[in-house]
Amino acid sequence: MATIKDVAAKAGVSVATVSNALNGKSNVGSTARRKVLDAAQALGYRPHRAAQAMRTGRTRAIGLVLPDLTNPFFSQLAQAVENKARRLGLLACLIDSQNAADAELEGLNLLTQHGVDGIIWCPVSARLPRLLGDLGRPIVLIDRPRPGFSVVHANNAMGGRLLAHHALQQGHVRVGLLSGPRAVESAQQRRHGFVSAFPERLEIAWEVRVGFDGILPREAREAMLRRRGATLIVAGNDLIAISAMRFLHEHGIEVPADVSIVGFDDISWARIVTPRLTTIAQPLGTMGTRAVELLQERIGGTTAQTPSLILDVSLIERDSVKSI
Repeated sequence: MATIKDVAAKAGVSVATVSNALNGKSNVGSTARRKVLDAAQALGYRPHRAAQAMRTGRTRAIGLVLPDLTNPFFSQLAQAVENKARRLGLLACLIDSQNAADAELEGLNLLTQHGVDGIIWCPVSARLPRLLGDLGRPIVLIDRPRPGFSVVHANNAMGGRLLAHHALQQGHVRVGLLSGPRAVESAQQRRHGFVSAFPERLEIAWEVRVGFDGILPREAREAMLRRRGATLIVAGNDLIAISAMRFLHEHGIEVPADVSIVGFDDISWARIVTPRLTTIAQPLGTMGTRAVELLQERIGGTTAQTPSLILDVSLIERDSVKSI
C-alpha cells in the first residue's frame, strides 16, 4: 500500500507539501497541488481520514444545506459544490430542507453531530442568527444574502435591471409581475432591480407573489387570465415562468404570440421548453466553486470575518419574448 512518502517521492515534493495539498491548504501552488494529486492517483494512495481527524480535529467533510432539490436550480448548485469539494479532497454531505424550517434545523443538527468542518447554507429559516451562533463552526451562505454573514450570490438587482432594459427594447411598457417570495432577499432584489430601473417608462399592471416552487396560487392564475393590458409577464424564477407558460397554454393563451414572459436563473429546463425561455443566467458553477473556496478559507482562518462575493449575471434571449 502506497504511503505519503511514496507520493512525495513520485511528485518530487516534500512530505509536508503532500500533506498540505491533500488537506486543501492554501499555501500550496496549483502546479504542486496537481503533481501531488496526480501522484496520489497513480499510486492509488488513500489517506486514512479517521486517523487524520484524530490528529487534526478536522474531518475533511463539509455540509451543504439547500431548500428544494426538486428545483433544478438547487440540484445544479449542489452539483457545482460537490464537484469542487471532491477536487479538493472534501466530502460534501447534502441536506434537502424541503423549504421547511424544522427540517432545516434537523439537518443542521445532524451535520454538526457528524463533525463537519463547515457548512454551506441556503437558508429558509427566519431563525438564522440564533442558528448560526449555535452551530459553532464556519458558515458560508449561498444564493440568499443576509446582512452580517459571509455569502456568495449572484447580482440579483443587476438581473432585474437587465430584464427591464430588455422589456423596453422589445416595446413592452405595461407588465405583470409574478414576483418571488417576499421573505426571500434574492427575490426582493430581483423585483427592486426591475421596478426601479425605469419607473417613469415601465408600468406595473398587476403583481402577485409566488413561491419559488412554481406553484401558482389562484390570485396569480386569475391575474394572468385578466392580463389588464400587460404584454409581458416577469416571473421571479424559471420555475414560475414555466408554470405560467403551461397554465396560459391550457387556457388558449400562447407565448409569445399573445403575451411574452421572462424568467430568472437559466435552469436546464429553460432551454428545452416550448417556447424556449428568455431569462437571466446565474453563474451556478462559479457560485458553487467560490462558496467552497470561501468556506475552506474560513475553516483555515485566513479570510475576513464577513466577506461577500457578488457575481455578475447575464441576459439570455430566447423565444418567449415578442417584439411589439
